[in-house]
Amino acid sequence: MKKYLVICGVLAVVACNKKESNPNMDSNVMLEEPVVKTVDSAAANKPEGLALIEGADCLTCHKMDVRVVGPSYQEVADKYSAGDLDMLANKIIEGGKGNWGEIPMTPHAGMSKENAKKMVEYIMTLKK
Repeated sequence: MKKYLVICGVLAVVACNKKESNPNMDSNVMLEEPVVKTVDSAAANKPEGLALIEGADCLTCHKMDVRVVGPSYQEVADKYSAGDLDMLANKIIEGGKGNWGEIPMTPHAGMSKENAKKMVEYIMTLKK
């Protein structure tokens, strides 16, 4: 009888912890392009490139002055010049690897070139 109760208890715990799978949810689905939203006057004074960065998934791998998964934005600004704006915007859209190590940068194919350029323009203001 004890074995039966233990087995039932284990099965109940397993059944309760089982997550429902969503067939429409795919980990490789591209997120929608970030849209700049001004919520208050402080947000209105924020550079548009920074607002786009904060609205996307960029800060998961990059920080302003500290290397995380990818280089910090200050490292990028120090390495490249304003002449590299188009190349860096394309790198955001297409992704890639090799410039900063072997960990690839995720492509952001849904992002417009215009918004990618605004992000790079902001990053270039962080040059030391």
